[in-house]
Amino acid sequence: MQALLADSFMPDQQITTDMLVFAYSTGLFPMAAERPGAVHWYSPDPRAFLPLDQFKVSRSLRRRVSSGIFDITCDRAFEHVIRACAQPRPGHPHTWINDQIIDAYTQLHAVDLAHSIEAWNDAGQLVGGLYGVSLSGAFFGESMFSHATDASKVCLVHLVSHLNERGYTLLDVQFQSDHMARFGTIEIPRDEYMQRLQEALRQKVRW
Repeated sequence: MQALLADSFMPDQQITTDMLVFAYSTGLFPMAAERPGAVHWYSPDPRAFLPLDQFKVSRSLRRRVSSGIFDITCDRAFEHVIRACAQPRPGHPHTWINDQIIDAYTQLHAVDLAHSIEAWNDAGQLVGGLYGVSLSGAFFGESMFSHATDASKVCLVHLVSHLNERGYTLLDVQFQSDHMARFGTIEIPRDEYMQRLQEALRQKVRW
């Protein structure tokens, strides 16, 4: 995989809402570098996405969703979700979500271009969630976290359902992983991804 390091922005340049909108509309996204405060911009080749009409849900996950074990909400706790996603995980002591990214995406959320799906347990505790960016008919999934079995997966099921209901045509997941491949994600060349992206950006779709 070639993770193209883009030169559109400087690593230490402050991320703005306009910068994020421009970046996503041209196939770029930011990730924090190991150097504190620095951010690099990427455009992977190949690029991974989840065909919304081919979403795969296991029988056990369907049962988990239908059980109603979690209270699922949208945009109730965006900053809490992104901060939970930023926490280091076992075997992964470094995170690509730094304070600058948290601030930038929180501002993007304030203008209704970034959204979260949350899962709460019966004690009212946030136990899972995901967040991403929405531009026209494209949704760019950024990260998810889970503090309870299948919590983030249930959020993903609700996200895909919402995107299909609203008429979205692209769910970008950036990089392929074994975890996401179980749901039907595939990789395509960057040039093909850019064609799909431009088609999605022409759609008159709102979150």
